[in-house]
Amino acid sequence: MKFNISALGGAALLAASLTCQAGNLDLNLNDDAVQFEAAGQVAPGIALGGGFLESDDEFDVEVGHVQLLGTQRNRAYDMGLGARWTQFDTAIGDGGGLGLGGYGYAFLPRIPLLSVGGYAFYTPGVTATQDLDRSTEYGLRARYSFTPSVDGYVGYRRLRGEFDGSDGTTTLDSGANIGVRLNF
Repeated sequence: MKFNISALGGAALLAASLTCQAGNLDLNLNDDAVQFEAAGQVAPGIALGGGFLESDDEFDVEVGHVQLLGTQRNRAYDMGLGARWTQFDTAIGDGGGLGLGGYGYAFLPRIPLLSVGGYAFYTPGVTATQDLDRSTEYGLRARYSFTPSVDGYVGYRRLRGEFDGSDGTTTLDSGANIGVRLNF
């Protein structure tokens, strides 16, 4: 039975929107991929979110995730650490797993509307299901706050996975992207 990635993303977005006190919506893209994410604060310092990535960078890839992170944001930095369930539907294998990771951005003192940083998540084989043996996703971004509720950014993302029967770890998506994030 194939896991429905749209249902995973939809459930996460619904849960985040029903319980959020503050949150964000994020959309980024390039010529080969589009990614949408949503997150909401369910309690002070705790964010629930999810997202969906569709890419044809190397071959058809659909990835959904749900995550629960401890977060903190102040004038100097924006960071979050926690757990993420990621589910893959690819041409070389399907599966999911529970991973750990987070994000961190530092605001530049001389240009306080600009922040630089990135994110990374790792799913080990011990928590992987179906064909998935392990996965990693990481990215770098430079964000600019055009208004208190709108950030624009340029970034780089690399998503890799190892599946049963594949010849080692395969790059599922990589490349530069541009994006916008709405904060509410």
